[in-house]
Amino acid sequence: METLQKILLVVTIIGAVNWGLIGLFDINLVATIFGSQSIMSKIVYLLVGICGLVNIGILLGHIEYEKG
Repeated sequence: METLQKILLVVTIIGAVNWGLIGLFDINLVATIFGSQSIMSKIVYLLVGICGLVNIGILLGHIEYEKG
C-alpha cells in the first residue's frame, strides 16, 4: 500500500507543478505534450484529480490514526 501512496503522491505533485507553470508562465505542460482537448489530456487531468482525492482520504486517515 505504501508504494501505491507514493505513486498517487507523485501524480498529484506533477499536477501541482503543471498548475504552477500555468499560474506563473501561462504554460500548460499537459496541453503542450498531448494537445489541449485531446483524450490523453483529459485522462491525465482525470488521473491527477482522482489521485488528489485519494490523497485527501489518506491524509484524513493518518490524522484519525494519530488521534486514536
